[in-house]
Amino acid sequence: MLLPYGQSSSRHAPRAPEAELAVAKAKASDDLAVIARQKLRIEKLERQLYGPKAERRARLIDQMEFQLAELEMAATEDELAAELAVAATVTVAGFTRSRPVKKAFPEHLPRERVVVPGPMSCQCCGGDRLRKLGEDITETLEVVPRQWKVTQTVREKFTCRDCEKISQAPPPFHAIPRGWAGPNLLAMILFDKFGQHLPLNRQVERFEREGVPLSLSTVADSTVLDPILKRIEAHTFAAERLHGDDTTVPVLAAGKTDIARSWVYVRDDRPFGGTAAPSAMFYYSRDRAGEHPQAHLAGYSGILQADAYTGYTKLYLPDRRPGPITEAACWVHARRPFFAMADVEANARRRAQGKKPAVISPIALDMVQRIDALFDIEREINGQSAEIRKAVRQERSKPLALGLEAWMKAQRAKLSRNDDLAKAFDYLLNRWSAFTLFLDDGRVCLSNNAAERALRGIALGRKSWLFAGSDRGGQRAAAMYSLIVSAKMNDVDPQAWLADVLHRIAGYPAHRIDELLPWNWKTASPAAQMLAA
Repeated sequence: MLLPYGQSSSRHAPRAPEAELAVAKAKASDDLAVIARQKLRIEKLERQLYGPKAERRARLIDQMEFQLAELEMAATEDELAAELAVAATVTVAGFTRSRPVKKAFPEHLPRERVVVPGPMSCQCCGGDRLRKLGEDITETLEVVPRQWKVTQTVREKFTCRDCEKISQAPPPFHAIPRGWAGPNLLAMILFDKFGQHLPLNRQVERFEREGVPLSLSTVADSTVLDPILKRIEAHTFAAERLHGDDTTVPVLAAGKTDIARSWVYVRDDRPFGGTAAPSAMFYYSRDRAGEHPQAHLAGYSGILQADAYTGYTKLYLPDRRPGPITEAACWVHARRPFFAMADVEANARRRAQGKKPAVISPIALDMVQRIDALFDIEREINGQSAEIRKAVRQERSKPLALGLEAWMKAQRAKLSRNDDLAKAFDYLLNRWSAFTLFLDDGRVCLSNNAAERALRGIALGRKSWLFAGSDRGGQRAAAMYSLIVSAKMNDVDPQAWLADVLHRIAGYPAHRIDELLPWNWKTASPAAQMLAA
């Protein structure tokens, strides 16, 4: 029996209104995904073009990427549901999402051709006179599960028939004395622990699920990389200007958890056109006493960009040996309290959530705009030589800074001693020479963001490993952070670099050890280039 046009013989097939509703839902989901994708693209372009407008911009982008992934998955589910609904009807037009253009897979990935045999006869007339017209290729990205193997190094023994002495080749080198881990396995363990913040116990659990039970007591950190670490330390403290900062590191103690410190000193000459490779050196201490940075910088003289921590005070004394350290203050630190009192965006969100907005200080808002004007100039001269930066600052930034100083003094005179604005103004005015050093020295940056970026990994890792097990563990972590962060700053894959260095360092000539540093490793050998790929 023939049914009228638009009807279905299936009792459970959806009707046209249900299919239209599914199509409309799929279109709405696609629209939300497109809007989220465009917002994320705008946010990234603004960050690239103008720099961060707020301290939380990086976290905001991460959140937007997560939301976009969720919307994309929802849009795909609704699209498939709409296709199934439309397939059961003949009166509703289908819907196909307009996806962004897919990027080609990297050329260095190996290709495996799986050829599906063509038909032996014509699917239309049944004839067998077929001629190949061409082929269509569909690429699917796949991953090969991790493979484990045991390398058996066989050392044959020989005895001399004349003197009966036994001769044998020396045993193979292991990065850990009497260890069993090969260089690739050890590099993976170290990078997952200190680069990806995956504690050893979680790694061991994953190894067990893959059929390779390992003991925590046999997974130890290697000290064979100390020669590389010493070279990075010497290179870092040979800088004309350093960035310094510290962050908290919980450490396990008897019946409690103490708050230790991780210190970092960053060399990055790229903002003023320097050609020296960037690097970072980390240290660990049980407390935040000023003696620690004074010991770290005992042999250094130059410019130190840092916050106003009192432990640095003795470093700035004019009669210090081997020479004085010049203080360069961070405008980002000075800007934060004003920004907190003038956060218009946060107030808008509070209003949208039905919460009472905070009071916006017009003085703080004016201060933020004045500081941002200085940063606008800095973005234009980033990467230029120190001479060009100084000339531009003298011409454009100095008038702004002088006007800012006079305006701050006038505003400060109107405020009481305990006012939050007064404290923020005092922070700047009491260190005005350190804040304005950039006007007379093109090597100085306005912010200490280089050091804060280096410490970001520790801040993220604290949520995973919670605390260091001991002081020795904190010291080992500082050493590994120095190696991994320095590799990242030079756009080198830390795991590939560690694996290659651990494989070659035992027999590498001491006078050529600099060839294994991250900034020299890219061209160290063809094997290194393959590992880096």
